[in-house]
Amino acid sequence: MPDSIADVRHEDLIVTDSLLVCNFDREIFEAMRTAGITAANCTCSVWEGFQDTMKNVGHWKRMFREHGDIITQIRSVEDIRQAKADGKVGIILGWQNTSGIDDNIDYLELYAELGVKIIQLTYNTQNLVGAGCYEGKDAGLTGFGRDVVAEMNRLGILVDLSHVSERTATEAIEASVKPVAYTHCCPRALKDHPRNKSDETLRSVAQRGGYVGVTIFPPFLPKGTASTIDDFIDVVEHMVGVCGEEHVGIGTDMSQGQPWSFQEWVMHDKGNGRRLTTFGDLVFPKGIERIEDYPNLTAAMVRKGWSSGKIERVMGGNWLRLLRDVW
Repeated sequence: MPDSIADVRHEDLIVTDSLLVCNFDREIFEAMRTAGITAANCTCSVWEGFQDTMKNVGHWKRMFREHGDIITQIRSVEDIRQAKADGKVGIILGWQNTSGIDDNIDYLELYAELGVKIIQLTYNTQNLVGAGCYEGKDAGLTGFGRDVVAEMNRLGILVDLSHVSERTATEAIEASVKPVAYTHCCPRALKDHPRNKSDETLRSVAQRGGYVGVTIFPPFLPKGTASTIDDFIDVVEHMVGVCGEEHVGIGTDMSQGQPWSFQEWVMHDKGNGRRLTTFGDLVFPKGIERIEDYPNLTAAMVRKGWSSGKIERVMGGNWLRLLRDVW
């Protein structure tokens, strides 16, 4: 029986977001539940070193206890399905840098035991693992970086390449024995931006069984702050054309509740070094300005004439398949 658009109801879907970097609290969790989000990759480390990252993870453990009626920690795909059944929001602990391990690869196993399941190799600039997308000289993946990728593969931690440089990404894709991901990015073919990704590396991720989450972050979109939700779906459609329907999802990169001081912190190298970029006004596409607007994504896909199977895959199915393969 062919896919039917009429069969799609947002509330019936397993809905995932492969990157949120919000100021997480009860209000955000309520917004995620209102949005129908089943599970999300929630950032708990960006520029922090070991001690501060441990503090962040410890704080999350407290939030899991205090808000256990609405959120639950995700360690497996089965946990995501259970969260859907229980009407809870699944939280996957993830990092946007490897700074949380300092220079000690053994710390990766400690964090894996605490439930950190996704780690981005670099955040914008050079670290001990490799180069970021804003680094002046792209020296690629370091020897230590190759060891980190191998250890993450062993532990079942997803390798995220979203803020990684082109050469580092290419070498990490080749080094990893498990699929990798761009959890939140846009295609460079539609807008030439240092954070956007070439068709070549996007295809490489997909060809090795990986995943690409498309972001609504306005600086990376072709129409910038003038974008609408339908413009965003056009970008997702382009990504499907590059990577294939089985490898694309949504990674909004929403930072709801964060003060502007947070944006300044992430725009500077190591948080307080040189300015790397300027975001400008963070006006998200009309129709998907807030987490609560998530159901509008399903509606926009229906308007585009997508099949029910395609909507189910992009809204969450592809992310679950990736996590099953890696975890």
